[in-house]
Amino acid sequence: MQFSSDLLESAVNEFARLPGIGKKTALRLVLHLLKTDASMVQGFGETLIRMRQEIKFCQRCFNVADADICSICANSLRKQELICVVETIREVIAIESTQQYNGTYHVLGGIISPLDGVGPDQLNIEALVTRVQKEHTQELIFALNPTIQGDTTIYYIQKRLHGSGARFTTIARGIAFGGELEYADEMTLARSITNRLPVESYMAGR
Repeated sequence: MQFSSDLLESAVNEFARLPGIGKKTALRLVLHLLKTDASMVQGFGETLIRMRQEIKFCQRCFNVADADICSICANSLRKQELICVVETIREVIAIESTQQYNGTYHVLGGIISPLDGVGPDQLNIEALVTRVQKEHTQELIFALNPTIQGDTTIYYIQKRLHGSGARFTTIARGIAFGGELEYADEMTLARSITNRLPVESYMAGR
């Protein structure tokens, strides 16, 4: 692409850094902003800056939050003894959109993947172990992507929490093996949570 303005080219390049945004899409976005009222563009920019500077991660579950504890953990109407273990914040958003889950979450920040150099110490697993033991959690629902790495992570956490008294379940197989939760439709995801299985049964069926 040839640009007559260095400022325009710089803006396009920055937008193109975002995942899923190519140069052509970035150009369309930038040209749209050029036609938008300056005050709205300023507000857009200030919102992004404020989000990046002020957003926090829940000290309990590692979900995004505006305070030290996220709104889900702080909600007394939710089942605090029930924890849904997920890989990233995207899965929290996906599950919440189903409106079929009324417990809490724990965001691991990834899954165990030795080939990618990701071990248990690089994830929020120890914090989960401490939380379950301290809070006497009744059930952990593993809502990890159904992959070899996801299964490895479930197995490791289950072993670390052996004897904790917590029940271990996993979402039902409405999600195909190798699929990703964030791309599942809401009905399929809702049914997978409602019809969750004991981890032992899930692993035995692999």
